[in-house]
Amino acid sequence: MTLVLQGHDRHADRILDVVRNGLQDPGNEVVTRSWMRCLNEYQLHPEHPREPAIISSAAMQSRFERQADVIECARYEMTTLYQQLGDAESAVVLTDTDGAIVHMVSSPEFAAESAPLGLRVGAVWSEREAGTNGMGTCLASASPVSIRREDHFFSQFTGLTCSAVPVFDPSGEIAAVLDVTSRSSLMQQHLLVLLGMTARMIENRLIDRRFSNAHPLHFHSRPEFVYTLHEGKLAVDGDGRVLAANRSALFQLGLQSMDEVRSRRIEDLFQTSLEDMLQRSSSSSFHPVVTYRTNAALRFFAVARRPASDAAPLRALSTPAAGGGVSASSLAGRSAAARAARPAPAGATFKDVRLAAHLETARRVITRQTPVLLRGETGSGKEVFARAVHDGSPHAHGNFVAVNCASLPETLIESELFGYRAGAFTGAQRTGRRGKILQADGGTLFLDEIADMPLELQARLLRVLDERQVTPLGTEETHPVDFQLISASHGHLPDLVREGRFREDLYYRLAGIELTLPPLRERSDKRELIHGLLASESGGDGVLSPEAERLLLEYAWPGNIRQLRHVLRSAAALADGKPIGREHLPSLFADGGPAVPRPQAALPPAGPAVLPAEAVADGGEAPEPAPLPKLNPIQANERQVLLQMLEQHRWNVSNVAKALDVSRNTLYRKLHKLHIEISHP
Repeated sequence: MTLVLQGHDRHADRILDVVRNGLQDPGNEVVTRSWMRCLNEYQLHPEHPREPAIISSAAMQSRFERQADVIECARYEMTTLYQQLGDAESAVVLTDTDGAIVHMVSSPEFAAESAPLGLRVGAVWSEREAGTNGMGTCLASASPVSIRREDHFFSQFTGLTCSAVPVFDPSGEIAAVLDVTSRSSLMQQHLLVLLGMTARMIENRLIDRRFSNAHPLHFHSRPEFVYTLHEGKLAVDGDGRVLAANRSALFQLGLQSMDEVRSRRIEDLFQTSLEDMLQRSSSSSFHPVVTYRTNAALRFFAVARRPASDAAPLRALSTPAAGGGVSASSLAGRSAAARAARPAPAGATFKDVRLAAHLETARRVITRQTPVLLRGETGSGKEVFARAVHDGSPHAHGNFVAVNCASLPETLIESELFGYRAGAFTGAQRTGRRGKILQADGGTLFLDEIADMPLELQARLLRVLDERQVTPLGTEETHPVDFQLISASHGHLPDLVREGRFREDLYYRLAGIELTLPPLRERSDKRELIHGLLASESGGDGVLSPEAERLLLEYAWPGNIRQLRHVLRSAAALADGKPIGREHLPSLFADGGPAVPRPQAALPPAGPAVLPAEAVADGGEAPEPAPLPKLNPIQANERQVLLQMLEQHRWNVSNVAKALDVSRNTLYRKLHKLHIEISHP
């Protein structure tokens, strides 16, 4: 007891000595100024500790109502940050502008241990109430702070380290403080970076929420940063006047505060108008288009969209109103605004007659909760097609959650889909995890390469689809779910059913309607697709020479759209702003041969794989190839394509995996399944 009191006395003496003698701790001026405020302005004393004030439940209710949109925008981001930290002895805290805690995410154990100190919802952590601390000092200084153990004014908090950043509302005023409090004694610079990123995400959500009737305008000096955390974001009214801006927008425009941009017209900031930006953005499928700063040579890439409120509240449409229903055609029409408000993914060109017909069919049936099964070659755009179906559906307001069953190890597929509670298995996150099915609640679940799902999990998935309930691993709790289902496979599922490798009852549950997507080489909108992808990959600056366009149109594209994207990305980089010519398309040439490979009909029939001469041991002979097991026509065709790509890339598996945009493990599994013999490096 004596040692504890002596420790408290030493802590108080240090604070009093620093303040009374005007000492400065280099690099810790924020703490010193806070101590001065506590002693001189708030009349606090380090030898007379006090616990933070606790606001009554009734009084907190009004605070919850005032901060409702901030809490709603922060809730998910705070949970994500807590999971990133992976520290059970920490808490992610949100306070209002008075320092009162309005939301907190932590483990039950740490919450129980820290509650007596006042770290709980309803406690006020302003400097006036709690002395120097992360939340209160952040509010007082309006800047990010880290308050390590002995930096606290009161000694009872010296076992904690607090890092906090301000969260600004669209008007540029502080709306809240985001804080992480833990028992760590380490430097917190990395944590301040994570907190700053989380705060920016909350701020962007606030702009979307408070200005849902405004046109969002996204921009950045680099096209790849549009639609990311680093983008500048403006909310613009129908007359082209700026209503709100995020901090990145002010920084990129060289402005200091919202007062300098509020009510200014788009023409005052960029060499364009709102209507021009809307028209150009729509024409580019909502990929960034080039614009310039007014009265300056600064180039930006920007996208403007219609207000999110133009989309009807689609969640209500999925449930017919009393006394009547909603027709499929009405749903499709009402969801058009939602499609227009969402940026289309690169490659979302549907001018091919068959593809357009399939898209219309899929959108029509999914309004009736009919599952859609897509079939198509690897890289043919099944996920892009599925996203387009989602964006034109009654669940367009919800999440689109994609799961590639082929890229996940069999041991993780179950936990990824169904989720798990804390401690469900070795290596599980301490807080547990929501599965993909729960994440898709209210939206669309897209199961790609469904044929690769293990048989035992197929039974669990079938039960979820029938009961519309999911039970996470390690728990008996069930959660109701409502989602649209789209699945996809490059293989022919009925063949797998006959071979006993896929459940027949699940196949009929997935195939409410089955649509086959054409490969790139057969699409009639190939030219539009090439130019759309080039605009995306080059930031709108790419230009094709006539010869390059001819080569791209004639090429057989065994890797489909995925391969085309990589070819165009490389070509744009090699051309460096000049027109793209034949010399910028080296990947279309195999061993100096012609740029256009033989059409697939001219390929040799599927036979045993032949290793290149370099693979034969010195002085040895190649072994006699074993008879090839029988393959169905689709597998045989896919085998031919992979053999061709292996030849093109001189049997370098890494390069083939990059061209197909899949992991090497996924490619090795595919090669094994198609009986293409190759050794792991």
